Formats: sequence, structure tokens, C-alpha cells
Amino acid sequence: MDGHDSPQTPKGSFRKFLEQLSGAGKAIGVLTSGGDAQGMNAAVRAVVRMGIYVGAKVYFIYEGYQGMVDGGSNIVEADWESVSSILQVGGTIIGSARCQDFRTREGHLKAACNLVQLGITSLCVIGGDGSLTGAHIFQTEWSGLLEELARDGKISTEQVQKHGHLNVVGMVGSIDNDFCGTDMTIGTDSALHRIIEVVDAIMTTAQSHQRTFVLEVMGRHCGYLALVSALACGADWVFLPESPPEEGWQENMCVKLSENRARKKRLNIIIVAEGAIDTQNKPITSEQIKELVVTQLGYDTRVTILGHVQRGGTPSAFDRILASRMGVEAVVALLQATPETPACVVSLSGNQAVRLPLMECVQMTQEVQKAMDERRFKDAVQLRGRSFENNLNTYKQLAIKLPDSEIPKSNCNVGVVNVGAPAAGMNAAVRAAVRVGISEGHKMFAVYDGFEGFAKGQIKEIGWGDVGGWTGQGGSILGTKRILPGKYLEDIAVQMRTHGISALLIIGGFEAYLGLLELLAARQKHEEFCVPMVMVPATVSNNVPGSDFSIGADTALNTITDTCDRIKQSASGTKRRVFIIETMGGFCGYLANMGGLAAGADAAYIFEEPFDIRDLQSNVEHLTEKMKTSIQRGLVLRNESCSENYTTDFIYQLYSEEGKGVFDCRKNVLGHMQQGGAPSPFDRNFGTKISARAMQWISSKLRESAGKGKKFLSEDSVCVLGISKRTLLFQPVAELKKETDFDLVPPAGTGSPRSSGG
Repeated sequence: MDGHDSPQTPKGSFRKFLEQLSGAGKAIGVLTSGGDAQGMNAAVRAVVRMGIYVGAKVYFIYEGYQGMVDGGSNIVEADWESVSSILQVGGTIIGSARCQDFRTREGHLKAACNLVQLGITSLCVIGGDGSLTGAHIFQTEWSGLLEELARDGKISTEQVQKHGHLNVVGMVGSIDNDFCGTDMTIGTDSALHRIIEVVDAIMTTAQSHQRTFVLEVMGRHCGYLALVSALACGADWVFLPESPPEEGWQENMCVKLSENRARKKRLNIIIVAEGAIDTQNKPITSEQIKELVVTQLGYDTRVTILGHVQRGGTPSAFDRILASRMGVEAVVALLQATPETPACVVSLSGNQAVRLPLMECVQMTQEVQKAMDERRFKDAVQLRGRSFENNLNTYKQLAIKLPDSEIPKSNCNVGVVNVGAPAAGMNAAVRAAVRVGISEGHKMFAVYDGFEGFAKGQIKEIGWGDVGGWTGQGGSILGTKRILPGKYLEDIAVQMRTHGISALLIIGGFEAYLGLLELLAARQKHEEFCVPMVMVPATVSNNVPGSDFSIGADTALNTITDTCDRIKQSASGTKRRVFIIETMGGFCGYLANMGGLAAGADAAYIFEEPFDIRDLQSNVEHLTEKMKTSIQRGLVLRNESCSENYTTDFIYQLYSEEGKGVFDCRKNVLGHMQQGGAPSPFDRNFGTKISARAMQWISSKLRESAGKGKKFLSEDSVCVLGISKRTLLFQPVAELKKETDFDLVPPAGTGSPRSSGG
């Protein structure tokens, strides 16, 4: 739903679910507390609009807990328009402040009195673990506070009975991602965007001068930002509070840096979390590291401390969507709560919004710090969660090459090929595959220009150093084509035999999926294809069966969101204007749908949700009404293949005609800019992790057949690796075939069908 519209009815099963929820008679207070984070405004907007949609009253509590204690003009009822045009704004529009008063009984009494006077018995708190702990304590004291207020004559006994319990739901807003129980906190992805923008810029100057850069990022108690940015830019070394370097790290680091220079690498990047420590819990500072590199190696070294840049700026598409989903889930949790419901926190697990007991998560978070204080660093890493541990292991495997003598040889050759349209993050996936393959003893072969290049023999061995610096590169360095293998099967089989290819990793979109099906079908005729084959989804359309996400979709979504922000801004101060924007995606509405959510669109037309002229008319009328108020901008997204007849031109002309005298119209077709650009931190990280996992699967399959000369004939040796809800899953392509709608594939497999993955 839109950036500034009145509520419209959602469709399908979600509407049925909402009809059973009623907020009538409920009052919800929303506050932001502690350090600000990008995306907090999106969460506030979602709470306000969802609350109003279900019939509840929603109140802004300005300046966090301080506003709750002070009351008066700090607690104000919000309406639908109160949260217009705030999605793209960083920080928090309702303010955040540290509050000593709220730590006292007196402060709690004042806050409770202020809430009861307005009938607020549901509280949505957006902040870090300190803010959420404060809310939990406040909830446990609530009935006692009300009794005391009644004894003092500040509230009536009727008020005590009517508002006898307080329900609390938390959302974690913190750029450090330092809260246990959630994969991502609101603000983390945006902070990574700021860091990666700086790293990409620094890399060009560092290469020019052959410099070493020491980059200090935020994270006093948590190394998540440092770790993921190191993974996303291929840093030479990273310092984290949870995993200090071993004794003698100074010498090891200098050896690593000089080895990289010897491999003709013109720059070194070292990333340091501000809370980095050694095994004795002594701080490791960026200046210390600079001194070491200068004195030991004599390299020209510079320090860059990013500081509050990481907190600032506009939220990324991921944070806007995450915060919006969490805000809706928080209101649903408050409406479903009973007097006995303990405080919960809305978390992200894989791709699912889940509710977890607030204090259990807070205690786990505190356990991490305790483990670090007691120098139980392995425990600290495990307590951070599976995602953190996997990131750390993947970084170590990709950053440090063992000497050849220490790598047991598998005598297997593994081919890597890109297929389909280019998608940002493909190169990060290739880099991860090559390095994991080499570290597991395989010879890695790069196949250039897709299946066509494969047939022509454009294949060569690729080494560890050959993929250095690939993570931040857009497009496909190997080259990629949409052409399917069908007409080249004989030639590809010859090349597989010639190069002794014993496994194949295909990185690409729907064409890669179709190609995999063709290779599987060709096994009866060509035994060369009886090898393990796995596909990693990489397409901006996000339409590969078997996966909720594809590499490249997040980058495209950020491009759409940024462009929509700019387009909307272009109309500020001008006459009233509606923009019709066409996105890519073929028959899959992911980009238009999620882009609409992240940019605050008034409508999004997608193939999966059929619409007719009545829907278009209703939307035009809705915009016409809106434009008669102070709102000056409207935004409509249309997926390129959502309707054969209701084209972008048709919708543009309809809106132009119907809006005459009220608003004028402009249209934009975003086109191939959605496929270009440097990959987002999410796509770099996701591409790296999913590709590394695919190579581990290939290695395990090859180990199973080692020395047996076994041919892989079973269908489960040809898989798609995708993320489904909370886990990475290998699904046989033959099984996924049953779930795919092939009727929507244009000739020669050049388009985007609708599939379960979309």
C-alpha cells in the first residue's frame, strides 16, 4: 500500500485473516528508543497504518521513554497521513532519547499514569536490548504501578480494572545486528550499504597507489558489520570481538599481506570492528594495526574510521521491507495477546517473521558478552547464532589459502558456468565456488559465455588469485547467454569428456533451470552428463522454482526503490503528479510487488493478482481523491508482463485522461538499469554463501563415489539449491518440474515464467 494513501482492502487469504482481527477499543503506543537505525520510520509507519486498518487507536510517543515519562504533548494520536512520505527517511521521526528517569520507580509511575489516562495498554517498542529490557520490566510492574497510582488518587479504580494489564511487543532496531534470536535487525542492511559504498570507493584509490587501508566499522560488542563487510568485499583480514586472532597474529597477518602483494594484488583491505580485542581481552585499535603494517612491511597505509556515517542515510529496500513486515506482525501480536501473554520480540528467521519470548532473547544476548568477558570465544561465536558462525567459517575458507601441500587432492575437475541474463552477485558466487573448490582439492574450470561457450570449448582452469576482487563487480565476468544446451548436447558432452569434468555448477536464472532439465534428460544418450550438477539461482526476476530468493533480486530492488525515491522527489513543489513505473520480472511480480512496498506505491499491478478495468477505475478514483488534499505525488508500479492488454501505455493514458484537471501523469520504463550496477551487500553475501554451500554439496557427492568409478544416475544428483522459508534446501530438479508453470515460458526459453520460487 502507498506512501500517503487511505486504506484499501488487501486481497485473498490475508484479507480473510485480517477480517478476524479487530482493534476496536484498543490503543497502541509506539516509541523508538536507544540509538537510531535506518528503517525505524518504516516500522513506525507499518504499526500506525496496520493499527488504524484494524480499527485501533495508535499514539506516537515522542523521544522514547523520556516522552512516556513526561507525557502531555509527547504522546499524540497518529492518523493515516501522519506517516506519509517517511519510508525513505533515515533515523526516526518520533525521536529517540536515553532516559535515566525511566530506570526509577518514580519514572515508571509517571509513565503508567500517562498511558492509562489515554487508555494505552499495548506498547510497541523499537530499539535495542536495553530498551526492550526496560519495556519488559515495566510490563511486570504494571499492575503494582496501577494499584499505587489508585491509592495516591491519580487514577480511578475503574481505570485500574479496565487497564489492568499491559502487552508489550518489541522490534529490534540496531545497526550492529547484536541481538540474539533474529537473523537481521532493522538498520543492519542499510549500515552495510554505507560500509560497502566506502569500501568500493577506497578500492579504486588504493589500487592506484598500491596502498593498504585499515577500515574501522561500528560494533563495540558485536562483529557482525565487520564480518559481513569483510565477506562482501573480500578483505584480507578482519578483527572481531567474538573471534580474536590467535597468538602471533601480527606475524601471520604480515605474511598474508605480503603473499597477496606477491600475487600482484595492488591493495590490501583490513577491516576492524571498533570493539576488536585480542585473546587477553586487550583492545586492538586501527592505529595499532597501521603502525604494525608500516613498521613490519613498510607499506603505505591509511586508516579510515567510518563512525556515524553508518547510522545515516536512507534505508535500503531490505530494511524498509523488513521493518514493514515486522510492524504488521507486531500489531497482529498485540491484538492476539491475552493478559497472560509475556512480552515478545518480532524476529526474522530465514525469510519468516516469527515471535520469540523477549527476555529469553535478551538473556542470550547478554550471555554472548559474558562469554567474551570470560574469554570463551568459541561459545560466543555459537551464541551469536548459526548465521554468524557460517559467515565466519565461510570468510576463513575464502580469505586464507592453505599451502598446496596441505590440501588433499581429489583428482576431480569441476566446471562453473553462468547462464541467462546477468545478475549482480554472479561474480561473488563464482569467486566463492572457485575458492571453496580449490580448498577442497578440486581443479576448477571456468566456462565462458554460457552453454554456447561450453560447446565451443571456451573452458580454462581458473585459480585462487584469478577471482580476487570479483565480489564487488556487477554483471558476469565469465560472460552469460540465454541459449539453452539442447542443440549443443553432443558438443558439450565432448567438452565434458575432453576436460574430464566430474561435476557442474550452474549459476543463473530460469534458462539455467531449463538447461539443467535438458542435461538431466540427455543422460540416457550421453553418459558424460551422469555427474553431480547443481544450480544456484541468479536472476533479477526472482522466478526460479525452489527458492524464495535469487542472487541479483536485492540489487534490482534497491535500484527500483532508489529510482522511485528520486522520481517522487522530482515532483515535490510542482503541480500534482502521478508516476507510472514499469519494472522487469517477466511473469513474476516480485520486483513490482516488493518495489511497491519499499517505495510506498499507491498500487502495484502484477501477473499473479489478476485485475480488471474496475480495479483500475477504483485506483484512479482513489488517487483523484488523494490529490485533492495536500498530497502532490502518486506512484504506480506495473510488472512488465502483468497483462497483455493493460499495458504501461494503456495505464498511463487512462490515468492521464481520468486525472485531467486534478493531476498530470508521467511514465518511466526502468529497463536494463535493474540488471546493472554493483551488487548490494545482501547479494554479495548471499551469492558467496549459497555458492560455497553448493560446492560443499558437490564435494560430498564426489567423495561418495571416490574410487568406485560410479556414475550418477539418480535424479537427486541434479538439484537446485534455494532458500525456502528458513533453510537452504537442495531440491531435485525433476521434482521441481512438477511445480513449474511452463505455459508461461516464451519461445526458446528467453522469458520469465511464473513459478513457485517467485
